[in-house]
Amino acid sequence: MPRPKKIATNKPTATSKLSIRPLMGYCLIDPASAEETTASGIILPESAQEKPAMGTVISVGDDQVLENGKVVKAPVKIGDKVYFKKWGGDEIKVAGRELKLVKFDDLMAIVE
Repeated sequence: MPRPKKIATNKPTATSKLSIRPLMGYCLIDPASAEETTASGIILPESAQEKPAMGTVISVGDDQVLENGKVVKAPVKIGDKVYFKKWGGDEIKVAGRELKLVKFDDLMAIVE
């Protein structure tokens, strides 16, 4: 009699699939998708879509240590929805996904 196939019960987390881990003072954010239509229903071409300044934190680096020895604690945790500076951070592509690598200083708010 053939053995039944084993079914995985624990789903991998978003960061377990990624081969990147932010360093001290940085966090990795999965940006929200850009609006494809306006409020009145007009469909926007990709060139006219505004890049979002909001996303979900998927990985957080260690607390930042300043030159004077003062420690800046990570202001966010994995899963937080955050707003970040529009031109802050760096866009990177990891495993086919476009992500943002953002400094703690470029974070502006946590959505509650």
